[in-house]
Amino acid sequence: MGGEGALAGQLALVTGASRGIGAATAKALAGAGAHVILVSRNAKDLESIEQEIFDAGGSATIAPVDLTEADGIARLATAIGGRWDALDVLVINAAVLPTLTPVWQIDAREFNNALTLNVLATQALLAGFDAMLRKSRNARVIGVTSSVGAKPRAYWGAYGSSKAAFDALLGSYAQEVRNTSSIRVCILDPGATRTKMRAKAYPGEDPQSVKAPEVVADHIVSILGEQFDSPHRTRVNHV
Repeated sequence: MGGEGALAGQLALVTGASRGIGAATAKALAGAGAHVILVSRNAKDLESIEQEIFDAGGSATIAPVDLTEADGIARLATAIGGRWDALDVLVINAAVLPTLTPVWQIDAREFNNALTLNVLATQALLAGFDAMLRKSRNARVIGVTSSVGAKPRAYWGAYGSSKAAFDALLGSYAQEVRNTSSIRVCILDPGATRTKMRAKAYPGEDPQSVKAPEVVADHIVSILGEQFDSPHRTRVNHV
């Protein structure tokens, strides 16, 4: 499983792995030697990322699943647990950005979808993979968040509140496991990054004025080689 590199022999799972930060992180983890499970709804895009990993000499497995489905994550965890014993790296990256709007105009359907993917799916992932993480000698959970979860911003109420809940879940989990397991949790704020979500939020922005997803991916890989207390929070600044 995996090739040569700092993460050789380790198993990693990345959600939202079909594009942006998730895809870049999956490729970086594979480049460091991990076998990467690519999770996203879009099977065709996952196959493309998987092929890029293979072409670069890495190792990966695609797992097309809708994380908002009632039993989607449970089925995913059962399938992965039936093939591997331990999970060394869990990168929770998949998220959805609702329309930016005043709080009193938030669309209930969009808000519910954001809470389902950004919050409920996070809890389900931690519940589904906790047992596998505990079997790892050095498990790491990386949660990709946003600054608006920690510092409210006008018109970002729907997304910001979902990320505040995301942070709280990861922070609580980190405290619960740090004295009873090797699991360590890092809440990572990628900062302004060249992604489809960023383009949706800032349609007039020059994409080249913000950092590429690969910068965030490299930061994540470097974090995995560090020892840190849990929960740990870090931000990826522009380079």
